[in-house]
Amino acid sequence: MDRDAAWELLCEYTKGEGLRKHGLAVEAVMRHFARKHGEDEETWGIVGLLHDFDYEAQPGTHPAAGAPILRERGYHEEIVRAILGHSNETGVPRDTLMAKTLYAVDELAGFVTAVALVRPSKSVMDVEPRSVRKKLKDKAFARAVNREDITQGAGELGVELDGHIGEVIAAMRGVATGLGLGGV
Repeated sequence: MDRDAAWELLCEYTKGEGLRKHGLAVEAVMRHFARKHGEDEETWGIVGLLHDFDYEAQPGTHPAAGAPILRERGYHEEIVRAILGHSNETGVPRDTLMAKTLYAVDELAGFVTAVALVRPSKSVMDVEPRSVRKKLKDKAFARAVNREDITQGAGELGVELDGHIGEVIAAMRGVATGLGLGGV
């Protein structure tokens, strides 16, 4: 498993900077949770980086369209299943901590990004769990983000939502500049 090869795969299928940055954000958050749980940080990071690699090319069949590509490139089945499981439409159960974590952080990382970008500073450093919770109640804000997935993800991990939001924010702060969320 090679992070550079995973980045090349992401870039091969994803041309948009926004979706690439989302992959980087989810990678950072997955690495954070891998460290917290004593899991393999490299594997979890690659899962986060690649989870949406096929979305831009195959939005209607994502992530199922990407699974054969991952297998062909030699990615372990645990990685493929975690990526498949982050979408409820695949029916693939989230039966590992890695898969549950990916599901729990994907939509939330995107939402935290949206919250940061509407702040005057445009910085994740200024985002707090309470501001994320407030924006979650505003259905017009970042309406493409599935709020149900956010709450269900925290529930599947068995964690309190505010604490979970805080962990995602903390992880994203560590890579804020690379995500374009370091401020103006």
